[in-house]
Amino acid sequence: MTDTAKAPLITPVLIAGCVILMLGFAIRASFGVFQIPIASEFGWARAEFSLAIAIQNLAWGIGQPLFGAVAEKFGDRKAIVLGAIFYAAGLVLSSFAVTPGSHQFLEILVGFGIAGTGFGVVLAVVGRAAAPEHRSLTLGIATAAGSMGQVIGAPTAEFLLQTFPWQQVFLIFAVIILASLFALPFIRSPKVASKQELEESLGQVLVRAFKDPSYTMIFLGFFSCGYQLAFITAHFPAFVTELCGPIDPSGMLAGMGINSTSALGAVAISVIGLANIVGTITAGWLGKKYTKKYLLAGIYTGRTIAAAVFILMPITPESVLIFSAVMGALWLATVPLTSGLVAHLYGLRYMGTLYGVVFLSHQIGGFLGVWLGGKMYDITGDYTLVWWIGVGVGAFSAIVHLPVKENAPRMAAA
Repeated sequence: MTDTAKAPLITPVLIAGCVILMLGFAIRASFGVFQIPIASEFGWARAEFSLAIAIQNLAWGIGQPLFGAVAEKFGDRKAIVLGAIFYAAGLVLSSFAVTPGSHQFLEILVGFGIAGTGFGVVLAVVGRAAAPEHRSLTLGIATAAGSMGQVIGAPTAEFLLQTFPWQQVFLIFAVIILASLFALPFIRSPKVASKQELEESLGQVLVRAFKDPSYTMIFLGFFSCGYQLAFITAHFPAFVTELCGPIDPSGMLAGMGINSTSALGAVAISVIGLANIVGTITAGWLGKKYTKKYLLAGIYTGRTIAAAVFILMPITPESVLIFSAVMGALWLATVPLTSGLVAHLYGLRYMGTLYGVVFLSHQIGGFLGVWLGGKMYDITGDYTLVWWIGVGVGAFSAIVHLPVKENAPRMAAA
């Protein structure tokens, strides 16, 4: 077993993982920008494209523990290559889709691709390569790389759509995700595990985790994170485009080149991602010093309050940007804490699979958030009910983390 105790904070593994996460999440975070162009071209109801993104989120969640198991069985790099192939194939084939059903079906491939190039696989690699004293912060930095992708993804899609049809933008994104594989040679990390972890099979670890009430509460608590994030990523650009007050042509935003509410919607996603870079790194740093379950409860409480205040206030360009900054600071801050909590309780050897199972709850929430957003919009003409459901599940997650027994003896120490 390789000793990582003296390893530096910034390593080639961390840098390579950040590159893969950034490019993968740049594409994933841009799908909301395509909602209106695709629906308008084919005359689809809002719920049709929403269901496609919802299926993508669900496939991502189902694929996460599967790709985690592939990484632990056959190697991290093979899992990432397989994920990139799924991702690119889904984008290329989706560019030829002309019916809602075909588009929805092909998003299964995209969802699997995100799973193979996303947090479940990459964070497990980064976590194993990190020194114990750096692990929480390292996971925060890697998560922040996904946020950087969100900063550049939506505006890049908006910019490309000014020149190319959405089909060609999908093809460009397919090339980008395959290009991320140039970072793959640096994805090497030791199999950090205790003697008992090496002797325990994946099935035994899963059975023990499923019997642990703390694991169940972590699983349930991650649901609202997926619901809120997926709903906002998929629907916020359209929400802002249609409901936000007009942009002052002589104001500061116009001076920055934001002349339309559609541009503001894309920028809002970027602001969320930019604020989240600070939020996730801070969460990773705090996770090293304070109890993770209380930090998670605080993050979910903050999200609940921010969403409630935003929907109760008039929707203006200023309120959109303020909400985006506040929500962004809390956006993926749950990821380094949740993944770090799983590693703390159950060890590192099967972290990819164990975190992947928890992440399935996140993506079930994501499926419902995206699908309900489109369905309720078609029925009621607005997103109000979906926002308030998000407020309710956020409050639930804040409460359900409190009984987690974070200081229980880890099985590696048994």
